[in-house]
Amino acid sequence: MTADEAYSWLIRGTAPEADPFDAHVLASILALAIAEGGVAGRLCAHSGLDAQTLRALSDMVFPGCGAGIERMTRHSPPPAEIEETSVRDLLRAHAIGASPLDHPLAAMIARRAMEPDHLWQDLAMRDRGELTALLDRHFAPLARQNTASMTWKRFFFRTLCEEECFVLCSAPVCTDFETCFGKETGEARPARLRNGISAPRPA
Repeated sequence: MTADEAYSWLIRGTAPEADPFDAHVLASILALAIAEGGVAGRLCAHSGLDAQTLRALSDMVFPGCGAGIERMTRHSPPPAEIEETSVRDLLRAHAIGASPLDHPLAAMIARRAMEPDHLWQDLAMRDRGELTALLDRHFAPLARQNTASMTWKRFFFRTLCEEECFVLCSAPVCTDFETCFGKETGEARPARLRNGISAPRPA
């Protein structure tokens, strides 16, 4: 199943009462994860959610896709790397708390942040603005700290280093303006996959 096919399938199975923006965001992230490993039963590894959480998420947002999603979760996810758990915990610590989607979204964003592209691409968003809207909606206290419009991945890791004196601190100190503050441009991941274009690694 391609990312586009998976997205259409998820949207068709969306609960009528689901928030349209949240449903779109979740369908985008899950569709890319399905394209990468769903058929092999490795949706958990690519989405950042265990089978139980995916089941609860599908019941809440995509009830028409529950059986199909469950078939894609045959394999448990591998243990998360320290960078992933740190980003997840950072997001959860700054979650608004008004939505039951905050915690699963934090885990999904953290997992996809381990991929090589810009974060909006690794989440299958249309552009950086859509990702910013997502972060403003669910993690506003953190999102509003990025006043310099630093790329989101670098902002997360810089925040971890500065606020928690974190030992990994593998993110650069950002003396290179274009690397850290340049425009996050490029083609959305599903389109790139559809066109057979390899993913360039951001500097």
